[in-house]
Amino acid sequence: MTTPEPQSPSPQPSEPVSKDRVYRSPAGIAGGVLVLALALWLGIDAVVAGDGRTPWAAAAALLFLVPLVAAYTVRPAVYANEDRMRVRNPFRVIVLPWGQVESFRSAYSNEVFTEGGDKYQLWSIPVSLRGRKKAARREDRRLAGGGRGRGGVLGGFGQFGARGDAGGASAGVGGGAAGGLDDGPVRAETDKVMDELRDLLEARKAAEASQGEVTVRWAYEIVVPVVVGAVALAVLLGTG
Repeated sequence: MTTPEPQSPSPQPSEPVSKDRVYRSPAGIAGGVLVLALALWLGIDAVVAGDGRTPWAAAAALLFLVPLVAAYTVRPAVYANEDRMRVRNPFRVIVLPWGQVESFRSAYSNEVFTEGGDKYQLWSIPVSLRGRKKAARREDRRLAGGGRGRGGVLGGFGQFGARGDAGGASAGVGGGAAGGLDDGPVRAETDKVMDELRDLLEARKAAEASQGEVTVRWAYEIVVPVVVGAVALAVLLGTG
């Protein structure tokens, strides 16, 4: 009698990727929503109540403006986990494994540099010179007070949020201690975000799961309607 060969165990599912932290600008989103609401109100009113070529021009303007405004205000976001970061800019989506990231730079804008020398701006984490000056004044007061505290200023993102996809709960960078205890120099909110990204890069750059190629995808869902709307608007205005 033939002895049956033992069955190989079924492959186990791969470990799930760690949850993304999402960095966005609530101020930018709020401004974009207001502009979009105003544009839709005026545009729809012109489409419904306009005469002659006005409804067509208004429709073309909406097709051009709505995705363009959304691209620069509501759309930008940075997603980061232990394996890679995904940068969603107005017209492109860039996926950068940590092994391909060389460094971050914060001057008049926040940027990420790859090992290949490419540079990508982080649209959802804009630099606030006003925020830096405010943080510098708070730091001066902290040092003048002998480092006894931060005047009730806790660590965290302030205007900028980092939240997990699953729980959606806001979390602060550096875990500011309750009660205003001294936990280091006062930093602007966007600088705290960049510090966290730098720490994640340093910790995960050499990990096996963090290797791969940089990929760039154009956001055709934004580009196509903007181009079509611009062409239609130009034709209507040029032949009017």
